[in-house]
Amino acid sequence: MGHDKLEACVRGNLHQYLDDLQGQEPNNMYEMLLRTVEKPLLELVMEQTRNNQSKAAQWLGLNRNTLRKKLVEHGMLDAGPRG
Repeated sequence: MGHDKLEACVRGNLHQYLDDLQGQEPNNMYEMLLRTVEKPLLELVMEQTRNNQSKAAQWLGLNRNTLRKKLVEHGMLDAGPRG
């Protein structure tokens, strides 16, 4: 799926989300969308890289520490000390 198709898919789903609100005003859409997209993205990339955080960070264009922080935020990694 190309960038344009992914963008169209997101746009279509956002239209559906707004329709589902039936006239109610949305709240914190930006944060909701980022959280909704971020977790499955992280799950897929971690799966595809066989949980190699360095490779996953490279694929995502993130610093490895930023990736670890996001994994912890989404409950995908224990926040305890590394070892």
